[in-house]
Amino acid sequence: MIMVDNKMKSWQLDGIGRERLTLGEVPVPQPKSDEILVKISAVSLNYRDKMVIETGRGLPLHFPFTPGSDLAGTVVALGDQVTRFNIDDKVISMFTPDWIDGARPGDAKTLAYRTLGGFYPGVLAEYVAFSEEWFVHAPKTLSAIEACTLPCSGLTAWFALVERGNLHPGKTVLIEGTGGVALFGVQIAKMLGAEVIVSGTADKLERAKKVGADHVINRHKEDLVEGVHRITENRGVDHILELVGGSHLGKAAAAVAVGGTISLIGALEGFEVSSPVMPLLFKDIKIQGIGTGHRLALERLVRAIDQAKMKPMIDTIYSISDLLVALDHLDRGPFGKIVIKI
Repeated sequence: MIMVDNKMKSWQLDGIGRERLTLGEVPVPQPKSDEILVKISAVSLNYRDKMVIETGRGLPLHFPFTPGSDLAGTVVALGDQVTRFNIDDKVISMFTPDWIDGARPGDAKTLAYRTLGGFYPGVLAEYVAFSEEWFVHAPKTLSAIEACTLPCSGLTAWFALVERGNLHPGKTVLIEGTGGVALFGVQIAKMLGAEVIVSGTADKLERAKKVGADHVINRHKEDLVEGVHRITENRGVDHILELVGGSHLGKAAAAVAVGGTISLIGALEGFEVSSPVMPLLFKDIKIQGIGTGHRLALERLVRAIDQAKMKPMIDTIYSISDLLVALDHLDRGPFGKIVIKI
């Protein structure tokens, strides 16, 4: 075991709302028999983290509560029954730690939404002690700043396009926006030989081209559906990462090709979605809900990143004391990921 301090910095909520966030000192956790103690190097923020802080999202939060879900760090201590990791291993966290492989946990009545920084305590701290099953080895080709972006955003895009979408060369993908999941979607789709269309604002579309977008649609100057029809000569796109939600699902249904797939991921316009039924019926559209993915998929993503030498898009890196400033940046809409350096 590597010697660590008795106290650590940790962000904690004592109630719902940004004004209830404080950065204080708490005891360093001690790993139980099946746990590893991880010294955290970096944490990436998701829009969901902001929502948990501001609204609680109806989750069973136990106060004081530490938010955040996506970390990269180094193993510094082991419980006596740990077998998957060794001291000094570089690791990243699992966003949905109970989901190892196969079908997602839960049943028709009980939805399984047991995530870090939600149902479980979060990771905006200097150390965490969690079950070894809640981690995977980090990519060898990425820094901690880069690797911490994978557990939610990277895995969500990968799970939608690869694990559930069976994306392959020759297919066309529409990606809405330029946030974390969106830009991972661009990079993964290009890695697999697909043609990529990105919709967004003018100030970010040129940057999206540099990431790999083949075509762009300025949403302030052209209707999304008309733009897709123009680019694809009315064929439509094979796969859409639907990141907006609400009534925007109807636009996705109008833009997708016959036999195409819509991966329903985001809810920026609300948790109730709607669409005219005719295109859903007569285009043979497949709509799949994507709530990140399982551990085996994350391990496959790590291998793909190491093989392809893919580098996640980082917008801004903040210090641990600047979490509130980072949350303001999330409000404005980053290009890629926002990372907290611990």
